[in-house]
Amino acid sequence: MSAFMKTATLPSLRVDPQLREAAESVLQEGEMLSSLIEASVRETLERRRTRAEVIARGLASRDEARRTGVSFAADRVHTELANMLDKAGTKLQKKSRA
Repeated sequence: MSAFMKTATLPSLRVDPQLREAAESVLQEGEMLSSLIEASVRETLERRRTRAEVIARGLASRDEARRTGVSFAADRVHTELANMLDKAGTKLQKKSRA
């Protein structure tokens, strides 16, 4: 964040005492409840943005398949992805041994 950027506040949040206690019980040393809440909001925003992007790509892919008539069977795609993961894992293992 820029030194000149103004800050804003999020609305106050009323929760059950048990939720507050649970949140406080997982705070790391020196961490404040407000920083945990801010981090949670940031992570949720990122997860929702990512999900929206994945859905948009999936819909675009579906539309392209309909337009072109070219598509691939799910089991074929899953097999190819599994092979790619296996190769990447093997490559990482070789690097870690070197």
